[in-house]
Amino acid sequence: MCPNDSAGSIRRLFEPRSVAVIGASHDREKIGYKILENIHKGGYGGTIVPVNPRGGEILGIPVFTDLEAVPGDVDVAVITVPAKFVHAAVEACARKGVRYLLVITSGFSEVGNLGEEQKMVSLAREAGMRIVGPNMFGLYSAAVSMNATFGPGTIRPGGVAIISQSGALGLAMIGKTWTENVGLSAICSVGNKADVDEADLLEYLVPQDATRVILMYIEGVKQGEKFIEALRKATAAKPVIVVKSGRSARGAAAAASHTGSLAGSDRVFDAVARQCGALRAETVKEAFDWCKYLSATPLPDGEETVIVTNGGGMGVLATDACEKFGIRLYDDLEILKDIFTPVTPEFGSVRNPVDLTGGARSGDYNDALGAALEREDIHAVIALYCETAVFDAEKLPEMVRDNYGRYGGKAKPITFSLFGGESTEKAVARLSRERVPVYGDVYEAISPLGALYAYHHYLKGRTARREPPPAVDGGAIRAITAPVRAEGRYFLLTAEAQKLVGTAGIPVPRTRIASSLEEALEASREIGYPVVMKVVSPDIIHKSDAGGVALDLENDREAMDAYEAILRSCRTRVPGARIQGVEVNEMVRGGTEMIVGAKKDPSFGPIVMAGLGGIYVEVMKDVAFRSYPLDRGEVLAMIREIRSYPLLLGVRGESPKDIRTLVDTILLLGEIVSTCRDISDIEINPLVVYDEGRGARAVDVRILLSKEEKE
Repeated sequence: MCPNDSAGSIRRLFEPRSVAVIGASHDREKIGYKILENIHKGGYGGTIVPVNPRGGEILGIPVFTDLEAVPGDVDVAVITVPAKFVHAAVEACARKGVRYLLVITSGFSEVGNLGEEQKMVSLAREAGMRIVGPNMFGLYSAAVSMNATFGPGTIRPGGVAIISQSGALGLAMIGKTWTENVGLSAICSVGNKADVDEADLLEYLVPQDATRVILMYIEGVKQGEKFIEALRKATAAKPVIVVKSGRSARGAAAAASHTGSLAGSDRVFDAVARQCGALRAETVKEAFDWCKYLSATPLPDGEETVIVTNGGGMGVLATDACEKFGIRLYDDLEILKDIFTPVTPEFGSVRNPVDLTGGARSGDYNDALGAALEREDIHAVIALYCETAVFDAEKLPEMVRDNYGRYGGKAKPITFSLFGGESTEKAVARLSRERVPVYGDVYEAISPLGALYAYHHYLKGRTARREPPPAVDGGAIRAITAPVRAEGRYFLLTAEAQKLVGTAGIPVPRTRIASSLEEALEASREIGYPVVMKVVSPDIIHKSDAGGVALDLENDREAMDAYEAILRSCRTRVPGARIQGVEVNEMVRGGTEMIVGAKKDPSFGPIVMAGLGGIYVEVMKDVAFRSYPLDRGEVLAMIREIRSYPLLLGVRGESPKDIRTLVDTILLLGEIVSTCRDISDIEINPLVVYDEGRGARAVDVRILLSKEEKE
């Protein structure tokens, strides 16, 4: 954001008093005509200023030949002229004192013309202007009935705001909102994000009362730390749903650390979204379903959900879906009996899912749903209907409408799945148009409720005030990294890396460097058997692959053999490698092997990682990520995500592990990377975590420096 911009000033982007269309066209097929037409016919009450050197009139509105000739101020200028004329248009806006520019025109960084794009942004910033785009479809704001897009002319106002990085998809979304009966408070594309990005737009949308849910389509994030801050603020106030393309890890370059190789761009984004409380939808349809549901449904008061169905199969499918989406099913059988026995046939089931059987009629549903929804200890209801010959199908819409009107959207979350033939499908379509949460598939019905509960859980677990970060001596760390960089190296040798993390307070095994067989034997005896030997070479990063590691050496003979074997193997497998000696380490036994790390992500800045460690980490890929800074609760949530988390709790009679020390270590690594910007990657694999209260040891440490000196 520009230094002179503020929360109040971004409002003029969405609520302008006057709008100029530069490149307004007399040709009905041109974008410059369509945007002007949408603004004019959409009900915008401010001043509309068409600008075209030809002058004349368009849609009965006088056309100015020059922007500077326009009397009064212009808050927003929509630029639709060809790319070669855009710079001149920006200059004219600067002279006029325009505040915001919507640059519709393409032909900039998306086709490799980055220089012109940067030149345009520099000019705008010098003049105190902000640019949205280029390569965007425009902006709609229900607050002032302004449709400054070249999409559909009719947009239904409502409580959903959309931010889209894709122009074509964003325009299609506008059309979809009409067919899906979704009302918009705003929609804006960000295009190339040369200046204004998602975070800037959230600044307006978050405090806006008319916006109840925010939907974002994102292809990539440029300023990750700014985005995280804005997203945290947004989700604290209202649900934010994200559709993110680019799940492939192809864009993540392999690094010398597992942290780098495992941190694919999408994996990190997914972790950041979860950490910030954003709800990530798999598809645009799912996102729209969530938008409709979350914008009209109250948050639950508790966790207990009941399924009411007339088909056992649908009940089983619903149970599976509830487990997938983290929805807890009420399971107190005695209370379920009290609630549902009076309204359930003798041959039905009062267990959750409550089965009314195939003989159920609309009155049976009314009784069962009413019994559930009236209970204070039941917080949400899932109603499932399978079409049967005995059901009074003509009353189906009435039954759904009545129960939703009495409870849904006001008191308790409720969702419906109606499955059957033509009459049922017609009922689903009709009720959907009435904004009743009715779906033709069980999964589709439960998915929005799952999103609601995910947001509910985030708000419950959210930490309002962040703990102070752990103390790290940056000066002591720089004293270790500076000589390494002076040598022209971008990674620390094992002894250097261990010293660095030891400086931060992370325990490491006893270590000595031996440059001869005699020194290796002396070091082994001093440390005490068993020991580990590792090659010391600036040319060998992955020591195991080169045969440069020997474990569990119990005596002098084994130490001698290992020393010679390491040198022989490394010289054979890595010819020309500079071998400076062999590192002798205390053999660390027992405990649970974990991997922990931190790195600077190109999009999101410092991130931390934790997972199952050891030699199989890249095969198992049982790891989780978070953005740093974070608090202890967020670190615990990250650790609980890994599949091997039960190992830390103790299995088959084992004692629980020292999770507290594991959390402390992760926080320290995050603070090292955040504080010491010269370090790009740091990883401990394995970190051996002992029983509760006994701490942990950093067995193998890898540290990479940034290619350019940061300090």
